Amino acid sequence: MQTNAAVSPTIDRKFLNLTVDSLPLRPAWTEIDLGRLRRNVQLIRRELAPGVRLLAVVKDEAYGHGALDVARIALEEGAWGCALSNLEEAMALRAAGITAPLLLLGERQEAELAWCVAHDLTVCVNTPHTVRALARLAREFEKCVPVHVKINTGMSRYGVRWDEALPLLEQVEAEKCLRLEGVLTHFAQSEEPDKAFAELQFARFQAVLHARAARNLAIPLRHVCNSGAVLELPHTHLDMVRPGLLLYGVLPSATCRPLPGLEPVMSVKAKIAAIQSLKPGEIAGYGMRFTAVTPRRLAVLPVGYGDGYPRVSNTGVVLIHGRRAPLVGSVAMDALMVDITDIPQAQMWDEAVLMGRQGTEAITVREIATLKNSVSYDVLTNWRLRLRRQAVNGEALLKHPQALGASEL
Repeated sequence: MQTNAAVSPTIDRKFLNLTVDSLPLRPAWTEIDLGRLRRNVQLIRRELAPGVRLLAVVKDEAYGHGALDVARIALEEGAWGCALSNLEEAMALRAAGITAPLLLLGERQEAELAWCVAHDLTVCVNTPHTVRALARLAREFEKCVPVHVKINTGMSRYGVRWDEALPLLEQVEAEKCLRLEGVLTHFAQSEEPDKAFAELQFARFQAVLHARAARNLAIPLRHVCNSGAVLELPHTHLDMVRPGLLLYGVLPSATCRPLPGLEPVMSVKAKIAAIQSLKPGEIAGYGMRFTAVTPRRLAVLPVGYGDGYPRVSNTGVVLIHGRRAPLVGSVAMDALMVDITDIPQAQMWDEAVLMGRQGTEAITVREIATLKNSVSYDVLTNWRLRLRRQAVNGEALLKHPQALGASEL
């Protein structure tokens, strides 16, 4: 007797691969334009005199843009190296194959120093104890380790005081297994019209350098410039500059000199996930903070304060079909609502722009910062990673793979 055997359906194996990268892109995401990033690096380098190096600041996942992609492009476009904030950030780039100089800003715990020496990470030294510990490890690893000395010229955060710096510099010089590669400071206020304190800091820094020069002790890399100083204080460029925000197409303040051609690299987008029609007197959202006075048509976007959007009520806009649609009600953790009554063509799964450009309209980083009562840096770094990054215009990312190697000094 013949029976019909059950036929098992063919299973697409991609559904068994339970990695985040294999999942469909959520209908809310950040878009990183790598083509714009490349052009921004090129524009910044054109601002620099011949011989002035660029140190790309890629800490905090390159201000939310993706440290690896940014590092690769910056190095390919001639950056000397990258600046980071902590050991984990630097090790992630080393693990991905970046061998160029990586400068760790701030202060290091002693337990971190062996990792730095083993993986050729450059550290800022601020105290005699760190110098001694680093020298001991350098001898153990049989390496000559480059270091940068941070000088506190008035910001009072990291570094040795400018009027106490010479003994520390001499201590580094005395350790034959250490090489004094750089000396740096950081401006407390370089992007505002009043440059008096920035000039005072620079004068203090120069006094230390002059004292060193009087003893015929050279320092290859002198660097002080953040993004504001790159634009506003060209006489302080010295041997190297450290742009951060500027790489990502955002000016550090509204009063900064614009750089023609510079464009924001990050956009934040979502798709309309629901459409609701309200009759007069009906409410929308938590707290009943919006009541329709006339018939309204609302679009729901699947993004909220849990993703980094400001937790506001009845303020702010998004772009849909190139037009500004006002937010209504309170932003929730995973959703916000906008009024599309005057955009009748808006339909389910249409694209909305929360930050960035659509058509001739744009919502700037500074506009979002105003909603948050904060600054552009805060906005860029606080988009959560559950908004997966989608890179675009990244063709020819590695035109010159050798650019990812160590830079000679």
